[in-house]
Amino acid sequence: MSKGRAGAPEPSLLGAIGRITVSIPPAGPGEVLLPVRGGTETFAAWSDEPIARHTRIVVVDTMSARSVFVMPFD
Repeated sequence: MSKGRAGAPEPSLLGAIGRITVSIPPAGPGEVLLPVRGGTETFAAWSDEPIARHTRIVVVDTMSARSVFVMPFD
């Protein structure tokens, strides 16, 4: 588990629901806004399918401290 700014463990992003801020193209990352530590932060976002801006998503995997794998949230 990665450490937050104050040295506290970073809460898991798995299952977090957010919104796409930069569309995810077929072969590259986009950007997603996720709730973290009582606020929101942006993360690089990858998906198996293109996802349009403003779409609600759910995090299904973390790839690194600042990258997540997402899918549309129904």
